[in-house]
Amino acid sequence: MIDENETQTLSVLRGQVKWFDPTKGFGFVVAEEGGPDILLHANVLRNFGQSSVADGAGIEISVQETTRGMQAVEVLAIDPPDPIEGEGLEDLGLPLDLSEAGPMEPARVKWFDKAKGFGFANVFGRPEDVFIHVEVLRRSGLADLQPGEAICLRASDGKRGCMAVLVTAWDAVITDAPE
Repeated sequence: MIDENETQTLSVLRGQVKWFDPTKGFGFVVAEEGGPDILLHANVLRNFGQSSVADGAGIEISVQETTRGMQAVEVLAIDPPDPIEGEGLEDLGLPLDLSEAGPMEPARVKWFDKAKGFGFANVFGRPEDVFIHVEVLRRSGLADLQPGEAICLRASDGKRGCMAVLVTAWDAVITDAPE
């Protein structure tokens, strides 16, 4: 018996995240060239190293047609959504220029409450917690964080102490390191 997935050809396309709900474990992507919504399952996103993705984020994915419609099978790249007018990081006392921030460091999420709009992470080897604002998370292309989740971040001193200015997948320290 031949598995139907073995006979399917994969296509690579770019699009935008329509919505993604980490609690439900899935969301949908709209392709740049139009067509039906594409299912993005949490497992596919986790294989990319993220547990969530922000609504409106740009995304490059490999997709296949299934009996249930188009589905993403691999995430290749995620670009943060465009900033929303009126929401400024300068209001938080954060630098807009990343050259003013510290280096990319591995960390673990202590807790994050999307409804409250913030949370904290522990950077390995540092005694103090790092504050993470939901707008920094969104501008980093993420929608939510789970307690214990491994991430990487760049931090800077702000109005509330040590604050994240960029949050990425945990393996960014390895993949973004200069050779």
